[in-house]
Amino acid sequence: MTKPLRVGLAGLGNVGAGVVKLLDTNRALVERRANRGIEVVAVSARDRHRDRGVDTTRFEWVDDATQLCHRDDVDVVVELIGGADGPALTLARATFDCGKSLVTANKAMLAHHGLELAERAESAGSALKYEAAVAGGIPVIKGLREGAAANELAQVYGILNGTCNYILTSMEQDGSPFAEVLAEAQRLGYAEADPSFDIDGIDAAHKLAILASLSFGARPDFGAVATQGIREVDIADIQHAATLGFRIKLVGLARQEAGGLFQRVHPCLVPLGHPLAHVDGSLNAVVAEGNFVGRLFFQGRGAGEGPTASAVVADLIDVARGEFGPAFAMPASKLGALPAAPQGDHVGRYYLRLTVADRPGVLAELTAALRDESVSIESLIQRGTAANGGVYVVMVTHEGPERAVRAALGRMSASDSVIGQPMMMHILDF
Repeated sequence: MTKPLRVGLAGLGNVGAGVVKLLDTNRALVERRANRGIEVVAVSARDRHRDRGVDTTRFEWVDDATQLCHRDDVDVVVELIGGADGPALTLARATFDCGKSLVTANKAMLAHHGLELAERAESAGSALKYEAAVAGGIPVIKGLREGAAANELAQVYGILNGTCNYILTSMEQDGSPFAEVLAEAQRLGYAEADPSFDIDGIDAAHKLAILASLSFGARPDFGAVATQGIREVDIADIQHAATLGFRIKLVGLARQEAGGLFQRVHPCLVPLGHPLAHVDGSLNAVVAEGNFVGRLFFQGRGAGEGPTASAVVADLIDVARGEFGPAFAMPASKLGALPAAPQGDHVGRYYLRLTVADRPGVLAELTAALRDESVSIESLIQRGTAANGGVYVVMVTHEGPERAVRAALGRMSASDSVIGQPMMMHILDF
C-alpha cells in the first residue's frame, strides 16, 4: 500500500471537526476504499483552545492557513473557511500555485471564482473537488459530472436550501406566519442570527450557478442568476396553494432556452404529483433530466456536520486514488460564456395573489388588466380576509410569457383598488 494522503485542514468548525471524527471512526473502511490511509497532519483555525469534541493536540497548528499548502508534509488542502473572497480564496490560489490539490465546501467562492480556480487546478495538474459545496452529503456533483456525463441535460433544478425548506414546511404544517417560523428556526439553529443569505435566496443561487456550469458546460456565473427569496410568502399563499393542489418550495432552476441560459432561484408552486413537493423539513433535492437517462432525482440532508463531512472525505478518497478530472465536467477552456436568457421570455403558468378592496367592479378591473396584456386566466379564487381589511384574490394563468404577466401585474398594482404589493410565483410544470 502506498504512503498515506496527508491533509492540511483549514477551518475547524462543525464540518472540520466532523471530517476528523469521520476519519477516526471509519479509518479502516476509508483506507480500503482509497487503497491508502488518509491522515490530517496540520490544521488552522482561529481558536486553538475551543472544545471541538475531537483531540486536536495531535496535529501541527499554523496561524496563517495559507502556510498549510507550503508544508512539505501536506499533499492536499481542505478549505472549510468559507466566504467568496478573503482568506479562503487566497488559500485556494496558493494551493494550486504549490501544485497541490484542493477540497472545498465553499459554494460562494466557486460561484464567483470557479472558472479561475478550475484553470489554476488544470495548470497545476491538481484536483479541485467540491462535492460538499452543493447539497451537503448528496452526491449530486459526482452524479452530474460523472454519472450523467454522456447525457445532454435539458434542465437541472431543485430545493437547494434547507433553511428555506424548513420554514416553508413549518408554515404549511403549523399554520404559522413567516416571521414566527423564522424566529423558531433561529432558536433551533436552522437559521442564522442574520438569515438574509438563506431566506433571500443567495445561498441557493451560489449552488445553482455551480450546477448550471456542470450541467450545460457554462462558465459559473453567479451574476446571471435571478434571485427571489421567501420573505414575501404569506401564510395565505401556503393555504391557497394547497387548495389549488400545490405546495410552495424555493426552487433553483437552470435550463437552456432559445435566448441563452436561464437561471433563477424563486418560490414556486410545485404540483403534489411532483417528487419535489414531498421534500420536507431541512432536506435538499436536485432533479436533472437527460436525453437518454431520463429524470434523475437526488435527495438527502443538504447541510450539517455529518453529511458535509461525508462529502469532504469522499473527495479526499478520490484524490487519494488519483481521480482528478476537470472540475466542471470538461476542461475550463471548453466552458462557454453563455448569454443569459431574458427572464421575460420565460414561458409558463403563474400564480398571482392580490389583496383588494371589497367593493363592486374590482374583479372586472383586474381581469381587464390581464386581458389587455393577452394573459388568460385558468382559475380564480376570492376567499379570505387579509389583516389590512382587504380580501384575497388569487388567480392562476394559462401558459404565457412572463413579461406579459408582469405587465398585467403592473397595471393592477397601479389601481387604487389593490392594497399593498401583489405576489407572483411560478408554477413548476415539469
